[in-house]
Amino acid sequence: MDQISGMDRALDEMLVQLGGMVLRLSSPQVTRTAEERHALACSVNQYSVCAARSGDPRVHQLKAELEETIKPHLRLVASR
Repeated sequence: MDQISGMDRALDEMLVQLGGMVLRLSSPQVTRTAEERHALACSVNQYSVCAARSGDPRVHQLKAELEETIKPHLRLVASR
């Protein structure tokens, strides 16, 4: 059982590191083109699938932050 929990912790650490990398890639200075935004969305979706099974709160926090980065930014437009 100790072996399994050790592997689980190691996977969580890898997910935290991976999430940090994807979060850095989500910067508008890095993902400029539509292709890059699409690749980011794919990465975030895949990360979310993996993170869903984790019990580590850091992984879930990164998942939430990453999902926010791919939501469309809405602008308020006033009409007269």
